Amino acid sequence: MKVLKLSAQGLPQSWISLEQAVLHYAAEEVRWEVGAEVAVFHGGHNAVTGEQSVIAISSIIGTKGVPNINPFDLKPGLTNSKLFARDRNVCAYCGDHFLEDDLTREHIIPFAQNGIDTWMNVVTACRACNHRKGNRTPEQAHMPLLYAPYVPSLWEDFILRNRRILADQMEFLMAHLPRTSRLFA
Repeated sequence: MKVLKLSAQGLPQSWISLEQAVLHYAAEEVRWEVGAEVAVFHGGHNAVTGEQSVIAISSIIGTKGVPNINPFDLKPGLTNSKLFARDRNVCAYCGDHFLEDDLTREHIIPFAQNGIDTWMNVVTACRACNHRKGNRTPEQAHMPLLYAPYVPSLWEDFILRNRRILADQMEFLMAHLPRTSRLFA
């Protein structure tokens, strides 16, 4: 289980473990919290009062401080699992839905024609379509794209990179997606 760590301004920073979240709480770096309580940690006893320390962890926390970088300048890392999730496991050429093991990263402009490995030049393709297209562009292969590639937003990237998102975390992230996101469906 992961906790969604946000900046104090509410921008996604990272998915963190429960243990990392406890450290933020113990260091009094949690400015605010949203969502369900997902864990409770019991610590030692106060020598004077005898009270045991207790830290309750929420599924979404906003931490103190301002990020050193503008998160909107970040380009999400391109991985096959995020690409397939972006494209909803649908082949860009035949339109069929596949399991992840049956999909490939397909370069619209192939490497052989100076294509590059970026979000805007890749789509999800089944092995058969990828093989049929080969080192040609979709136009050269007479295989038109059924959907256009796009670079996921910061919010989409946080959804794409975590397979086990709690309902309240998903609701929070989905509320910030661009209206054009393919993740709505």
